[in-house]
Amino acid sequence: MKTLRKIALPVFGVLAVSTLRVVAVTPADAPRSIAPYFTAATASPKAPDKDGFLQRWLLLEPINKPNRSNAGFVDSYVREAFNTAYFPDQFTVVPHDSDKVKVGDQELVWHALDSTNFNVKLFRFAYGLNKTVYGVIFWAVTVVDSPREIPNVRLAVGSNSASMWWLNGKEAVDLFGDRRMVMDDCVSPRLTLAKGRNVLRGAVINGPGMSDFCVRFIDENGEPIKDLSLTLENAGK
Repeated sequence: MKTLRKIALPVFGVLAVSTLRVVAVTPADAPRSIAPYFTAATASPKAPDKDGFLQRWLLLEPINKPNRSNAGFVDSYVREAFNTAYFPDQFTVVPHDSDKVKVGDQELVWHALDSTNFNVKLFRFAYGLNKTVYGVIFWAVTVVDSPREIPNVRLAVGSNSASMWWLNGKEAVDLFGDRRMVMDDCVSPRLTLAKGRNVLRGAVINGPGMSDFCVRFIDENGEPIKDLSLTLENAGK
């Protein structure tokens, strides 16, 4: 027994010191930031990443939409939630960085951002800005410039949790139910990217848990379309 005590006491002491170090490094009141998940968008066009994912977005701070569970995100519920008029020109506006909208008693700001990952981490966006992270709706808008008209493309989306996406004002693809983000989880019917400017708009709803999305255009063979550019007018101003 004496030998066991001599061994146990030093080990217990090391554990205690390690625990204290962790607390000292990550205090509860540490300042929040959207870094390293986002950087401010610039005025220069941005190409998709090496796998074709779109990383430049205008993101609206989260709209409060309390949901205790993600289980109820069926087709009818999600459509009603997204078709509710939260702010003016909801389905047509292409906002500028720092534009503000009023949603009930919330004053929300649009942020022009580049995601540093292939997926856009909405939870980290909300958390870093000290906003509500659960029971929320996120709106996202980007402008896709195409060098030519491209027929028979598909919009491939993954989201956590449910989401709907519109290209040039027309519904393109929707993802319902309680789901984790999976690359190319749902793919739209064949679409045409117009030569020049195309507006892509999305809405993501989430109750508890993490929240993010990934989006890219793919051709008929499932290959990513990379010769596009993302340009947000007055981004970063």
